[in-house]
Amino acid sequence: MLIGSVALYFIVTIAIGLWAARRVHNSRDYLVAGRSLPLYMSAACVFATWFGAETVLSVSATFAKDGLGGIVADPFGSSFCLLFVALFFARAFYRMDLLTIGDFYRKRFNKPVEVITSLAITASYLGWTSAQLTALGLVISVLSGGSIDLNTGIVIGAAIVVGYTIWGGMWSVAMTDLFQSVVILVGLVAVAWLVGDMAGGAGRVIAAASDAGKFEFWPKGGTKEWLWFAAAWMTLAIGSIPQQDVFQRVTSAKDEKTAVRGCLLGGAVYFCFAFVPIFIAYAALVIDPGYAKLFANEDAREIQRILPNLILDRTPLWAQVLFFGALLSAILSTASGALLAPTALFTENVVRPFAPRMGDKQFLLLLRVVLVAFTLAALLFALNSKSTMYEMVQNAYKVTLVSCIVPLAAGIYWRRANGVGALLSVVFGLCAWGVAEAIAGDATVPPALIGLAASVVGMVLGSLVPRAQARQH
Repeated sequence: MLIGSVALYFIVTIAIGLWAARRVHNSRDYLVAGRSLPLYMSAACVFATWFGAETVLSVSATFAKDGLGGIVADPFGSSFCLLFVALFFARAFYRMDLLTIGDFYRKRFNKPVEVITSLAITASYLGWTSAQLTALGLVISVLSGGSIDLNTGIVIGAAIVVGYTIWGGMWSVAMTDLFQSVVILVGLVAVAWLVGDMAGGAGRVIAAASDAGKFEFWPKGGTKEWLWFAAAWMTLAIGSIPQQDVFQRVTSAKDEKTAVRGCLLGGAVYFCFAFVPIFIAYAALVIDPGYAKLFANEDAREIQRILPNLILDRTPLWAQVLFFGALLSAILSTASGALLAPTALFTENVVRPFAPRMGDKQFLLLLRVVLVAFTLAALLFALNSKSTMYEMVQNAYKVTLVSCIVPLAAGIYWRRANGVGALLSVVFGLCAWGVAEAIAGDATVPPALIGLAASVVGMVLGSLVPRAQARQH
């Protein structure tokens, strides 16, 4: 019955995605849904894209293990990202009427900056997309009772996501996100209510977490601990701003006000609702302290089985259907956006310049080919990674933190920023970060902060070159 319900859910999701594909008539429809999404759809897209597998399975398990201090990046950093986008970037993105964030770097600076930032942003999506595919594989493996191993499940999950994203693009993402947001909200609230009662009430769960010190947020120690704490927060709060999926959700709104309000509303709902799976995960430890044994497993991914194991072992069928429906909604909504965003960026800003006379139909075909190619790359990454989904997401955004946020912010708010400064900013940031990662060890200053500082230095040095030389570049 449970597997049949999940199969039916997959069929409905694919059907919605293919139905939405009827609205795709050109590349603009495919990439930004014709810039026509109303507020409720814009907010749903923001929420559903952020509320992914790592939120339900990995962030919740990390809280159960390390407390609030262990999840400073998500949901705290990721929620601040949406706030910063709404207040400081959404209006600029919308007014420039661009297809991709890479177009901003070309229009504000030059072609080399466009290409190198687009490559960096595309590469950063490998970790995030792989996290979603890993989650799909985990769910499929758990539901099969282990008859389908994790890697086979990852392959099956990738095929399902590609199946409905490849034809409808942003319209499919928007329509399925709206449907999946409803399933997430209803399903997880109902399961949290049931599991809370099983644990003796919400008050008992909260008291147990408090007694175990899980609500301690600020780091204990000296400069080193505070710097690593700040780096974890900044990785998502700032590093995830220069991302194509954020840009697409802003520019898909029907007008500028909707773009800003959609970010704020989606971010607020996300921050509040991220604590629902966290509550469920800690209730699982109250119900059965034996789940804590997963924390000692050599494979870090095993701690992510707390929620699926609890639901399958101790809840009735209706709760299992609601939970796995909500979980699959969270995964699919994020995975589809995580595939479409780098596809759009790489095709428009790296590949298309080599064929400037390409027609719109040929470009649409190329988008779909690149989507499949990127899925295969993310699939290989997922099959070979042993990190938790939370760690995969954090590592992904370090790339854009050290390379792309400084040129983006300077390009909007500093008139003297130029192409030389932007190029040096990217190169300095990536090189300094790479060297620091290689030799860091137990360093006091996190490599990501070293890379970010180097990126700032590169922008300042390059932009202070005589104005005549800057104009020439």
